[in-house]
Amino acid sequence: MSSVNLFDSLEHQQDVGSRRYRVLQKLALNRIIDAVFFFPRSYEDHSEIKPIAELRDRDEASVVGEICDYELLERGYRKSAFYLHIKQENHVLRGIWFNQPYRAAKVAIGKRVMLSGTVKMSTARPEMMHPKLTFVESDEPPLSGSILPVYRLTEGIKQPEMRRLIRRMVQDHVVQVEEIFTESYRSEKELMGIKEALLQIHLPENRDSIEPARKRFVYQELLTLQLAINLRRLQVAAEEKAPRLSTDSKIDSHIKSYFPFRLTEAQNRVMGEVAKDMNLAVPMNRMLHGDVGCGKTCVAVYALMLAVANGHQGVLMAPTETLARQHFRNLQALLAGTQVKVGILTGTLSSRDKREILGAMKSGDVGIVVGTQALVQNGLEFAKLGLVIVDEQHRFGVRQRAQLRQKEMTPHYLVMTATPIPRTVGMTLFGDLNVSVLDELPPQRQAVNTYLCDSHQKEKWWEFMRKKLQEGRQAYVIAPLVDGDRLVDDDSTTGGNHPCDNVEETFENLVNGEFAEFQCDLVHGRQTSEEKESAMIRFSEGKTQVLVATTVVEVGVDVPNATLMTILSANRFGLAQLHQLRGRVGRGAHAGFVGLFADEDSEDGNRRLEHVVETQDGFELAELDFQLRGPGDLFGTKQHGMPPLFVADLQRDFELLVSARQDAQKILEADPQLNSSDFAILKKRVMNRYGAALDISDVG
Repeated sequence: MSSVNLFDSLEHQQDVGSRRYRVLQKLALNRIIDAVFFFPRSYEDHSEIKPIAELRDRDEASVVGEICDYELLERGYRKSAFYLHIKQENHVLRGIWFNQPYRAAKVAIGKRVMLSGTVKMSTARPEMMHPKLTFVESDEPPLSGSILPVYRLTEGIKQPEMRRLIRRMVQDHVVQVEEIFTESYRSEKELMGIKEALLQIHLPENRDSIEPARKRFVYQELLTLQLAINLRRLQVAAEEKAPRLSTDSKIDSHIKSYFPFRLTEAQNRVMGEVAKDMNLAVPMNRMLHGDVGCGKTCVAVYALMLAVANGHQGVLMAPTETLARQHFRNLQALLAGTQVKVGILTGTLSSRDKREILGAMKSGDVGIVVGTQALVQNGLEFAKLGLVIVDEQHRFGVRQRAQLRQKEMTPHYLVMTATPIPRTVGMTLFGDLNVSVLDELPPQRQAVNTYLCDSHQKEKWWEFMRKKLQEGRQAYVIAPLVDGDRLVDDDSTTGGNHPCDNVEETFENLVNGEFAEFQCDLVHGRQTSEEKESAMIRFSEGKTQVLVATTVVEVGVDVPNATLMTILSANRFGLAQLHQLRGRVGRGAHAGFVGLFADEDSEDGNRRLEHVVETQDGFELAELDFQLRGPGDLFGTKQHGMPPLFVADLQRDFELLVSARQDAQKILEADPQLNSSDFAILKKRVMNRYGAALDISDVG
C-alpha cells in the first residue's frame, strides 16, 4: 500500500507535474481524494464491438475503424447531409447525419473513430443513421469487450490521459478510503461497500456492476444532504428564539377587513398556517408558493399586519426596485387612514431619505419597511423586527436571512415564489422550510388565451395586437437575446444552434414597422438599473403602449391594462418560465392573449410549447419542465449557496431521494446530535459539505 495520504496534492503524483496540475485544478481536482471521487459522467460500452464483416440488419453495435472518406452535401436553407465512411481492411461502414454540418470540421482522413448505433444493410454497404461518434486516441488500449468511463474534461487534457490518471489513483489509494456506513446498515439498505463501489464505478467489470456502485454513492450523497437539512431544522428549533406574535378572531377579522375583496379559501387556509407559525417562540421558516396571480401578496400583507398588531416591525424584500416600489404604493393605499407607517429602502434613495428611513427603523416609528437587497446590508438596526418576507426568494442568497437577525431574537421568515417548484427540488433546495401552497385563483382573475403560432401567422398576429392597442390596451413583446449572439438572462436556454430573435433588432423593426403608430420602449438586462426602472415606470403609468423586453419582466410590475404578449423564439424558454411570463397579462378587467412563436426547424420545441397552450396549471408545467429539461439553475441553486450534487440525478433518483429523506429523519429521531460512533464519519461528511452552506453549527 502506498504511504501517500489521500489528502496529498496531485501535483507531485506520477505523470502529473505543475503544468498538468494547473489543468486539473480547473476541474477542482487538487488532491488524490478529489480524483478518487471524480465520478464518470457516462460510459462507452465496447462490449458489443463487432467487425464490419459480421454486421447484420438491425444489429445494435459499435464499430471501430479509420476514416477513409467524408462528404457534406448542402440541400438548401438549413438543410444538409453529412456522410462519413470508416474502413476495416476491405470493409466499409457509412454513418449519416442530417442537418449537422458542424461535424465536417471535426473529422479528418485517417482518424480512428467508433460508430455506435443501429445497423441498416443497404445494397452497397452497411449504414448507421445518426450514430454516436466517438474519437479513439491512437494510444487507447484495445477496446473490444471493455466498458470505458467518460470523464468531464477541460482544455489541456484528453480522455485517455484522464482515464489513466483516475485509474492509477483509484487502484493505488482505494484501500485508504474510510467506510461511512456500518456493515449492518449497508446490509439493511442493500448498499455496496465503498471500496468495491469505487472500483466498479471507475473500472466496471461489466454493465451490471455499474448501477449498484452508482446507487451506493447516490444514496450516500442524498442522505448526507437530507441529514444536513434536518439538522438545520433541529438547530433552529433548539437555538433560535422568535417573538410570539399571537392572533385571535378579533385581530384576524380586523386585518382581513382591509382587503376590498373576498379572500379565497386557499388564502384563508394559508393565512391560518402562517398565523399558527407566528404564534410560536420558534422562528417560522415557511415557503409560500403558488401560481401567478393567486394572491400571495395578500398573505404577505396579512402577516405584516399581524406583526404590527403585536407591536413588532415587518420587512418585505423584493427582487427589483420596480417591484419594491409597487409593493410600497399598494401597501400605502391599503393602509391609508390607519396609524401604520410604511417606509421604503432601496439603493437609489438620496442620502437624506436613506438617513430618514434608517432612523425610523431604529426608533420604531415605521411599522413596515419595503425594500430590495439594501435591506440586508450591514449595520441596519430595527427597534423590534418580528417578520421578514422575501418575494421570489430564489433570487437572493441563502445566507442573507442571517443578516436580519436582531440580537437575541430571530424574526419569523416567510419566502414567496410564483415559480411552482417540483417536489424533488423542494425536498432538496428548500427542504429546511415548511411549505404552503396557494392552489386557487381569485374569481376576478382573467383567463389568459395562449396560442402557438407559426411564422406565416405573424402578420395576422401583429394586426390583432394593433387592434387591441387601438382599443387602449398595452402589450409586451419578449425576445431571449439582447443582440444576435449573446444570451442575457440566465434562465433562457440556447435551444440549439439556430438563429434566434434578439430584443434590440426586434425593437427597431417594430418601432419602424408594425407598431410605428404607438409609443414603444425597450428594457433588458444590460441596461442600468435606472434605465430599466424608468422604462418599467413609463409602461406601468401607461405612457408607453408596447414594452419590448427580455425576461427581466418575468418578475415585474403589475400592469392591469397589459393584456397582450408576444414571445419570440419561445422554444428557448422553459415551460415554467413561459408560464411566469404569461402571468404578466390578464391581471385586470380584460382577458389576456399570448402568442408563442418558435424558431424555425424547432419540432421538439413546438411539442413542448403545446403543453403551455393546453394547460394554465403552473405546477403541472413545472413538473413537465423538470422531466424535459432537468433542474438546471431554474431555481437559483447558485444564488442559494448549496453545493452541487455530484452523482445524484433528481429526476432519475427520486425513489432514492424519498428513501434518504425518510432514513435521515429516522436517524435523527434516534440520535439528534449524531453522537453515536456508528455515525462519526457520516457526521464529519455532513459538516464538511453542508455546514457552511446551511449555517449549521458544529452539532454535538
